[in-house]
Amino acid sequence: MPPQPPHFHIAIAGSGFGGLGMAIRLKQEGLRDFVIFERAHDVGGVWRDNSYPGCACDVQSHLYSFSFAPNPAWSRAFSPQGEIHAYLRDCADRFGIRPHVRFQHAVREARWDDTRQRWHIETSEGPYTADVFISAVGGLSEPAVPEVPGLARFQGKVMHSARWDHGYALSGRRVAVIGTGASAVQFVPAIQPQVDRLLLFQRTPPWVMPRKDRPISEGLRRLYQRMPGAQRLTRGLIYALREVLALGFMNPWILKLAQRRALRHLKQAIPDPALRAKLTPNYTLGCKRVLVSDDYLPTLAKQNVDVITHGIREVREHSLVTADGTEHPVDAIIFGTGFHVTDMPIAHHIHGRGGRSLVEVWGGTMKAHLGTSVSGFPNLFLVLGPNTGLGHTSVILMIESQLEHVLGALRYLEGRGLAAVEPTPEAQAEFIQHVDTRMADTVWMQGGCVSWYLDATGRNSTLWPGFTFTYRRRVERFEPSEYVAIFPHGHRLAALPAPSRNLAHA
Repeated sequence: MPPQPPHFHIAIAGSGFGGLGMAIRLKQEGLRDFVIFERAHDVGGVWRDNSYPGCACDVQSHLYSFSFAPNPAWSRAFSPQGEIHAYLRDCADRFGIRPHVRFQHAVREARWDDTRQRWHIETSEGPYTADVFISAVGGLSEPAVPEVPGLARFQGKVMHSARWDHGYALSGRRVAVIGTGASAVQFVPAIQPQVDRLLLFQRTPPWVMPRKDRPISEGLRRLYQRMPGAQRLTRGLIYALREVLALGFMNPWILKLAQRRALRHLKQAIPDPALRAKLTPNYTLGCKRVLVSDDYLPTLAKQNVDVITHGIREVREHSLVTADGTEHPVDAIIFGTGFHVTDMPIAHHIHGRGGRSLVEVWGGTMKAHLGTSVSGFPNLFLVLGPNTGLGHTSVILMIESQLEHVLGALRYLEGRGLAAVEPTPEAQAEFIQHVDTRMADTVWMQGGCVSWYLDATGRNSTLWPGFTFTYRRRVERFEPSEYVAIFPHGHRLAALPAPSRNLAHA
């Protein structure tokens, strides 16, 4: 008889903010029978993988961190990548999480076993089983590279911003940058002084707002160290100011004020009318991700930068050819084309009851009850699952709300002696209907653009259409009436009918 694989009560995939936050909260609640599967050699998630020049956070440091693990030593208002990665590594050490991590263990498949009522998890280093499986891989974990004809025959350097090759010298090179999203806005100004020529291939111009980053003085850092309440106050003020921004996304007419400010920023940075016309969006601000930068637009006016708006027809051995027939010689191609968000690869490898994968159940559009659990997938929880992304503030706020919900589910399992829980189809459908109804009038659906927020069906399955405090109020408390209880012997007890929940306030 073959040996049984190692078993844990809880298995977590990923060691970014979601996975580490879940592990820390488990330990704080006295739960230690858990494991984290991490495909890389270190913790950190996207803040480990994205080390491109200029990488930093678009949300202020004091808010883009765990509420239960403040960091008084942030050096700037908006933290650079290295500091955020160091913060996550410190959290792993400070809370004793590293012994629970299995590094270089990529999750290849997770399959629910209805007979044994547990998850079978196949990793790159062997099989495991767990009672509860928590996927915290996030939507920004797998780089997306578009299919460009002829790319395979290119003889120069090709890389994605999330897989930056720091061993490749850009000095004196002719560099093509494809994509003008949040990553490109940061690395383009960082590499422009080094390269001989920078060709920016832009499909759609982004709206860019001033960043107004600044260093945090040593005196202020000492104050936060000695008086934690001062840092909590700063965090609270940042939170309140950013939460107001949600009103604009839910009421697009409000964004006209912000749009005028963005146009002033563009005019001040780009004196050339022809170039400014290329960089002026033709959709409502907020429809796509709003970018923040003080140096991106001025960089595009530099003499060694060309903004090219014609589509790429093909790639040749040493050049790119655009739709107008122009050949552009280049030495390197850097993709700033984002990630597989609405088509997360791990969804192909998580199989619920009956062997169906998340991809099969979703049928082209991600759906989850409270963005956290999925009907037909017992004891599966998704951290930063569908409709938990944000356009206005820190996603760490959403993560912490979900963590409390998962803890509530675990307490319910233990307190009732249950084998598993999963959301009822009715509760899940009601939540999705509420999200879609609220989403219909937002700028993401009415702003006149196509963005990575929308999936192949045209549905916005990534963002939460509201305030973070309404999401927290709705999610942090585990409501048994919205779940099906599964007992150890396999008997399924349907949840008690829940009264019709008025979600208008959320």
